[in-house]
Parts: sequence; structure tokens; C-alpha cells
Amino acid sequence: MSSKSKPLFSSSLGKKLIMSLTGLFLCMFLLIHLIGNLQLFNNDAGYAFNKYAVFMTTFPPIKVVSYLLYASVIIHAIYALVLTLKNKSARPVGYNQSAGSANSKWNSRNMGILGTVLLVFIATHMSNFWWKYHNDQVPYIEYKTDLKTGQQLEVRELTANEFTVYSVQVENGIETVQARDLYKQVDFAFQSLPLVALYVIAMAALAFHLIHGFQSAFQTVGFNHKRYIGCIRTIGVWLFGVIIPVLFALMPLYFFFKG
Repeated sequence: MSSKSKPLFSSSLGKKLIMSLTGLFLCMFLLIHLIGNLQLFNNDAGYAFNKYAVFMTTFPPIKVVSYLLYASVIIHAIYALVLTLKNKSARPVGYNQSAGSANSKWNSRNMGILGTVLLVFIATHMSNFWWKYHNDQVPYIEYKTDLKTGQQLEVRELTANEFTVYSVQVENGIETVQARDLYKQVDFAFQSLPLVALYVIAMAALAFHLIHGFQSAFQTVGFNHKRYIGCIRTIGVWLFGVIIPVLFALMPLYFFFKG
């Protein structure tokens, strides 16, 4: 009598498939999140970044995607832990001492360590920015802009009594925007050297994690034909392994040295 095969998503292949799909979704989020966060480099007292923050927290489709993001991070981490423990239990000899470890890359052997660093980073990041923004623990700001010339006429900090909700009003060609000042919270947080160091270390971990994980995910879902594996490898190494982590790491460094 033949034994029943395991359901796909409870098998090792199924777990790897889930990790790959959630990982690729997180890669797409990273790219979109980077584009928005690049507004931090604008010389506009946080005007563009604060408007981006409002859009990301109020636009209904984005809010739905955000819940998918949280679920993906949790699922990706759980399945990574399960697979790591299963692989270790299947090897009586430590991975670094096994015959195959000499021919494997450092980042592929240490995805668990890299992932743990990233989980610590995510928890710190969420507590410093997401939690404080959503729980009304950031400052408030008002911008007055001449819509005809695009010139900022006035930027002033608001008190808690002056601010009620994000608003945009236009009168006589002058736009008045009141918003939570997440930009100022970012500026304040990145005056801390330990926090900046954590972000830079986490981005280094992200780089190694993505260099291996991006290509591995495509291979798991079956996109490993010789015609396009070279393109996938190039995107994984240069875009997700170098450009994105470097740009994210530059943000805390920019605020720290800007003072």
C-alpha cells in the first residue's frame, strides 16, 4: 500500500514556495517603499515626505496591501524558522563542517542569522515610526505654499491644540497643508548613533539576504531557464543586493551627519 503524499503547503517544497512568494512580494514592497522614502532627501522641510506618509496610511488599497505586508513578514519568518530547524535536525554534522559547506556561499549558509538581524530591525523601525505615527506621538506642522510659483512661504510647527486632522486648503492661490510631521520624527530618531548603526548593519544584512534570496525565490517558482536566469541574477545582485540597501542606509547617515 502506497503512503499518502503530503499536501503541497505542508511539504518542504511547499514551505519553500510560500517563502519564495512572500519574499518576492516583500522585494516589490521594498522597491516601492524606497521610492517614497527618497522624498526624505528633498529640501522642503519634509513637505513631500509627510504627504507621502498620509497617502500610505489613508489610501484604502495601500492599507489593504499593508496588511498583506504584515502577514507576509510573519509567514516568511515562520517558514524560514521551520525550514532552518528542519535542515539542522537532518544534519548530524554542523553545516559549516559538512562536505558541502566549503562550496556554498556564506550568505546562503547564514540566511537564518541575516533574517534574525532583519527581524530586530523591523521591530525597531515599526516602534520608532509606524507606532508613533499611528498613535499620534509625532509633532505637527503647517506648510503654506504659493501654487503659482511653487515657493514655500511659511513652515511652522503646530501645537496639539492647533492640529486636528490632515488637511489641505487653497485660498487665493495659497495652499495650506496641516499634517503630522513624520519627517521631524525621522530627523530626531537618526540623531542617535546606535540607531543609525543598527540601520546600516541591517541594510548590510538585507543586501546579503537578497543577493541569495531573490535568485533562489525565482528558482523555486520555476523561473530558472538559462535565457533569463542571468537577468534575474543581475537584478538580484545590483538592484536588490546593492542599490536598494545602499540607498536605505544613506537615509539615517544623511540625517545623522546633517545634524
